Amino acid sequence: MKKTDIAMIVLIASVSVVVAFFVAKSVFGDVYTGTAKVKTIDKIDSTIVDPNPAIFNKNAINPAIQVQINGSK
Repeated sequence: MKKTDIAMIVLIASVSVVVAFFVAKSVFGDVYTGTAKVKTIDKIDSTIVDPNPAIFNKNAINPAIQVQINGSK
């Protein structure tokens, strides 16, 4: 390759990068510089509360126990 070929490749690559930058900026817009409010959570403490009895009751089906569906025991 000649030096002029390498220089032409570098020139074309740099021009295409500049064109791609401006096209992307026009399509996607500028960077958002505003602020956003987010919710924060309370600090986690070491107290344990009892679970809701409507959800975790002692008569509920235990999914950890293996159950056979066929008629034999």
